[in-house]
Amino acid sequence: MKAMILAAGLGTRLRPLTNDRPKALVEVAGRTMLEITIRRLQEFGVREVIVNVHHFADMVAEYLTKNNNFGMRIEVSREDVLLDTGGGLKKAALFFLENSAQSTGSSGTDEPFILHNVDVISNIDLGRMVEFHLDQQALATLAVQNRETSRYLLFDDEEQLCGRRAGRGQPDEIARPSQRVRALAFSGIHVISRRMLTMMTGEGVFSIIDTYLRLAGAGEKIVAFHADGFEWLDLGKPESVEQASRRARLFR
Repeated sequence: MKAMILAAGLGTRLRPLTNDRPKALVEVAGRTMLEITIRRLQEFGVREVIVNVHHFADMVAEYLTKNNNFGMRIEVSREDVLLDTGGGLKKAALFFLENSAQSTGSSGTDEPFILHNVDVISNIDLGRMVEFHLDQQALATLAVQNRETSRYLLFDDEEQLCGRRAGRGQPDEIARPSQRVRALAFSGIHVISRRMLTMMTGEGVFSIIDTYLRLAGAGEKIVAFHADGFEWLDLGKPESVEQASRRARLFR
């Protein structure tokens, strides 16, 4: 199974920790965020990974080489300009589409992959999430939780994406009308069917959430995987890194 780690961001919220290194190489309890994410993916059978880089890109590439790619096939996707989550994935699409012409059967041509932010840490069961994705025959499956955040994704009674909420006082953006919606916090972990890569019409810099909303509005199945029973932390701020270091035993 393949995965992509989103690690190209500037890490501005993590300053001063990112003044001399990319956020992917900030350490949590003695291990870099990148190593923690790679090891988590390995645990669930991922053997091929692509990492997008921009800020201190050479440091990430050298770190991977020094660590022998952690015994995996790891490619680096360099972004001269930050492409955001959608643009970054689209640039890396060939990594997931390679050899697809030789694949036979639906399982071969549409094998899912994992997309994972480097600055989140969790013990979410990725194996269960992939199984759920396959059972639902979804185009994409998003790990969500019922917690407070500044931005929400909106799901209908069938747990399908139908919109988003930018913040207090802002009108909901509805991609697909629904009589009732539930606002849930996205956790930065996706399982995506490979066929979605050919459906991404955005160019240059764009968010993958914009793509999800467009496809949901067109009737595609973008579903919620409820991860409330799992531990999860956003490592976007120095205090969050300190908190995660104190709770590191939960994620080993």
